[in-house]
Amino acid sequence: MRVLIVNSFDIQGGAARATYRLHQALLTQNIDSKMLVQYKDSDDSTVLGPCSKIDKLINALRPRLDSIPFRLSKSKASALFSHSWLPSGKLIKKINKLNPDVVHLHWINAGMLRIEDLAKINAPIVWSLHDLWPLNGGWHYDELLVSPYHKWLNDRILRRKKNTYLKIKNMTVIGVSQWLKTCARTSTIFGNKNIISLPNPLDTEVYKPLEKKYSREAWNLPKGKKIILFGAMSAESDPRKGFKELLNALSKLKIDDTELVVFGSTRPKSPPNIGCQIHYMGNLSDDISLATLYSAVDVMIVPSRQEAFGQTASEAMACGVPVVAFGHTGLLDIIDHKRNGYLAKPFDIDDLVEGIKFVLDADNYSELSQMAREKVLREFDSQVVVRKYINVYEKVIEGSNV
Repeated sequence: MRVLIVNSFDIQGGAARATYRLHQALLTQNIDSKMLVQYKDSDDSTVLGPCSKIDKLINALRPRLDSIPFRLSKSKASALFSHSWLPSGKLIKKINKLNPDVVHLHWINAGMLRIEDLAKINAPIVWSLHDLWPLNGGWHYDELLVSPYHKWLNDRILRRKKNTYLKIKNMTVIGVSQWLKTCARTSTIFGNKNIISLPNPLDTEVYKPLEKKYSREAWNLPKGKKIILFGAMSAESDPRKGFKELLNALSKLKIDDTELVVFGSTRPKSPPNIGCQIHYMGNLSDDISLATLYSAVDVMIVPSRQEAFGQTASEAMACGVPVVAFGHTGLLDIIDHKRNGYLAKPFDIDDLVEGIKFVLDADNYSELSQMAREKVLREFDSQVVVRKYINVYEKVIEGSNV
């Protein structure tokens, strides 16, 4: 079986890391998997990226060029918006020349693939949704500050998608969470496409509980304190990630013996004053660093306002760390309330505070920790998940319903 995985990046960003993990898991099952990307940062020979200097230069310009229509308006917006209007014929020719049995699309934005060109792919298509863009117009997540111009752009892109999807006869859509699966099913854009849900895989031989004492020493964190962890790409600057909500919650806690660790963001010039020390770890991308950091803390807080899956939550739980989050979107698949963490009422700061106290003060903390690890082993371990993906590919190639 020849599988071609297509994603804009290979290892940079949450969707890329999830996609690359699936690619690696497929290789362990002797599947002929290759990954085609617009930006290659790894040295993996099974990842195909631009080779010539001119191709690399053009690809570096594509995100900026793709965003030109959006930038014609001076109206501000917080959510990412992608047009996907730049011609991608050269890439489509490469996909078809590789002659895969199935093409597995993931996050294909940053000017990588034009919407209309998807219908030119010869092989059956599987498309994993890592956000709402494939079923929206241009928005990747819900946006509240929509100007008339942006609404017009969004509606135009939505029509382009509807017309293109109708031309694709064999396409299976995968939501990486039940929430995304429901969003896809209730949208009109995918029509009668086959829609299922499969989670992001995780290597639990890498993400596993490590000795807390040595993990704290590695990160120069205090041994006698309770430590809260918060982290995400653009952790402080992306309002969707909920850093403001976390600070509001911590301001209501008695945190004399508590410190906060933040990754995904460097130390700002004026750090917030919340009554405890904040350790800024910067951007972390390698698995070993993340696993040791998770193992060094007592609780992970994921106060996101929307989360496609909640990859940091699954990573933390694999390392035996209970997670506190708002009970909505993709996080509902990962956290079991008061069994391996706490699901607060959506955007209720007082309940988020209760969740933090529930974990930090738990008499059965070791049980919470063990059950967090067991949940990931049971449902998200890469060797468990990859077999489900292989089953999907086999049925798609056969032309039968998944």
